[in-house]
Amino acid sequence: MEKIGYFLFRVVVGLFSIIPFSLLYFFSDGLFYLFYYVTKYRKKVVVQNLKNSFPEKSAAEIEQITKDFYRNFCDILLEGIKGLSMSKQELVKRYRITNPEFLNAYCDKNSSLIAVGSHFTNWEWGVLCSSLQVKHKTIGFYMPLSNKTIDTYIKESRAAWGMYLVSVRETLKGFESNKETPCIYILLSDQSPSNKEKAVWLNFMNQNTAFLHGAEKYAQLCNYPVVFIDIKRVKRGFYEVEFSLLSENPLETKPTEITKLFAKKLEKTILYKPAHWLWSHRRWKLKASPKESI
Repeated sequence: MEKIGYFLFRVVVGLFSIIPFSLLYFFSDGLFYLFYYVTKYRKKVVVQNLKNSFPEKSAAEIEQITKDFYRNFCDILLEGIKGLSMSKQELVKRYRITNPEFLNAYCDKNSSLIAVGSHFTNWEWGVLCSSLQVKHKTIGFYMPLSNKTIDTYIKESRAAWGMYLVSVRETLKGFESNKETPCIYILLSDQSPSNKEKAVWLNFMNQNTAFLHGAEKYAQLCNYPVVFIDIKRVKRGFYEVEFSLLSENPLETKPTEITKLFAKKLEKTILYKPAHWLWSHRRWKLKASPKESI
C-alpha cells in the first residue's frame, strides 16, 4: 500500500506540473464550491472559531470571512501540490523575501536565527524556496508523513534545494547537530500544543489560548535571536515575505516574553487579513485549568 500511495502521489505531482496557473485556479474555484457548499469541510469548526475570535462581527461578516477563508484554503492546497514541480526561478518569482539583507547580516556575523511563523496564506512555498534567497543553512521542523516513501522523497528533494527537514520529534538533535553552522531554524508556532501542562496560556483573539513553548525554549537554550515571518499575498499566486525581529538576546528576556511577542505579532497579522489564517484547525481544543486561566 505504501508503494501504491507513493505512485499515486507522483502521478498527481506530475499532472500538476503541466497544469497552468489559470487552470489551477479554475480547479480551486470548483474545490471551493465543493468544500463550502457540498461537503462543508470543518465548516462548524471554522464558523465557531471566527465567532469566538470576533464577537463584535455580525453574522453576515462572519459568513463573508468564512467564504474568503475557503477560497484561500483551496488556493494554498492546490498551490502546495503545484509547488512540488515548479522550477526554482518560478518559485522565487512568486514567493519573494523582501528583506533578505536583514537575515544575511546575521549570517555574516556567523549567527544563527530562530524564525517563527504560522499557517497564514501560503506557508508551503516558504518551505520550498526560502533557502534559495538567504545565506543561512535553512532547517524546517515538520511532522513526518505516515507514508515513509513519500516522506523520504520530499525530504531529499527539499535538501537538493538547500532546505533540510527535521522531524519535530528530533528538534533538540536538529539544533545540536548544526550548532557550528549559521542556520535559520523555522518553526510554525501557532498549532495547539499536545502537552497542556507545558503550554503558555495567553489572551489571544479574545480567548484564553494555549501556545507552544518550543521556540522560546530553544531560543534561550541556544541564545539565538528570534525573528517573525510575515507573509502577504500580493495577488493570486504571488507572495511577499518580510522578516522582523522579536528578540535579539533571548537570555535577557523574561519567562514567556518571546511567546507573548509572537502572539501579539500574529494577532496583528490575522486582524489585517482574517480569512488568510487556518481557521479549520481546532486551535482552541485545549481548555485551561483554573490555575492557568487569565
